[in-house]
Amino acid sequence: MQLSRIDLNLFVVFDAIYSEGSITAAARQLNLTQPAVSHALGRLRTLFDDPLFERRGQGMAPTPLARSLAGEVRGALQSFARTLQDTPHFDPTNTVRRFTIGMRDALESTLLPPLMARVTAMAPHVEIAAIRFDRREMESELLAGTLDTAIDILLPVSPAIHHTAFMSDPMVVLARRDHPLVKKELTLERYLSAEHVHVSSRRRGAGLEDQSLHRMGLTRRVRLRCQHYAAACRVVSCTDLLATLPLRYARIANEPYANRLLTLPFKVPSLELHLYWHAGGENDGANRWLREQLMAVMSSLGGGIADVAGEAPAEA
Repeated sequence: MQLSRIDLNLFVVFDAIYSEGSITAAARQLNLTQPAVSHALGRLRTLFDDPLFERRGQGMAPTPLARSLAGEVRGALQSFARTLQDTPHFDPTNTVRRFTIGMRDALESTLLPPLMARVTAMAPHVEIAAIRFDRREMESELLAGTLDTAIDILLPVSPAIHHTAFMSDPMVVLARRDHPLVKKELTLERYLSAEHVHVSSRRRGAGLEDQSLHRMGLTRRVRLRCQHYAAACRVVSCTDLLATLPLRYARIANEPYANRLLTLPFKVPSLELHLYWHAGGENDGANRWLREQLMAVMSSLGGGIADVAGEAPAEA
């Protein structure tokens, strides 16, 4: 396959379809007609002797070959773009750009308000998309460029993915104001006597607090398993169930309910989150700027064990 005989614009189309998951959306991104994008995809299919994208519901899902090509194609296009840029520096005041950040929806209410306050003030033409992602696909999405950064627990990744510690959040307990069991102090005995809400996006599995209890030879009774911190806070406000949550999430989700935030009566590791990015973005001005804003926001939010003493003591 001789490079001189290949229309390199086809790879721009490939990248757009892969990023958008739709021929219509790719056409809109590229300012082309839908037939033009469909024709380019037909040429790509002939070139690789593979469908590359197959219709699934309202979108187009990549084939295994397309997934394997995506990172290399995106890397090559980004390399071309860097070569053609008039300036090596990212100028947030003039750049029109959309950044995609992978994060759990529970983190959105904590992170997005201060992040957007910074971004709208510094970068009037920059858009942010916060999306949910599959942990198994995180590395491939960072490599392909469908994610600019991702925030999650510490995960095993290859050297192609860089990461740094992003957030450490201690665990606290929520109880309704007039809870009959808690009284003046939440002891370990009272914690174990209560029934609990466990928040997790997984169908099964223990939380950090359960793992710590198991190491002590203890268990608690989980009466409700749900997916969202806000739902857990509301349930706590109208029942005798307790919820054990990361401090930052608890503060925000609990605002409408005014449940008590109490110190956890046994030691549990803090929730540790890391910020991930593709190694190719290490010295990329745009990616570096995004990471700097995320780190600045998290720094401004404070947190850690020192905050618990002021915000979540066992109340009188």
